[in-house]
Amino acid sequence: MKSEPSPKTVRRSVALPYKLIEEVLTVAPPELRENLNRLVTVALQDFVTQRKKRSFEESMARMAADPAIRKECAVLSKEFAIAEADGLKND
Repeated sequence: MKSEPSPKTVRRSVALPYKLIEEVLTVAPPELRENLNRLVTVALQDFVTQRKKRSFEESMARMAADPAIRKECAVLSKEFAIAEADGLKND
């Protein structure tokens, strides 16, 4: 028995408030206003991008607040400062 290949798209039926659709269509780029499926796809891609960006920024903020990481960064910064000046003459 053959297994069917996995689909490249997932079909879902969603109910969206009419008022939301009206609002979205007023701010959507012209090329997306005629294709609600494409508009939803682009909106979900943007959502994923923003969530990943926010997650990264939150991770960076936690790292920046971590005393152990701050201490290590200070040590590395000091070592690089010495290396950056290596071979330069003070005039």
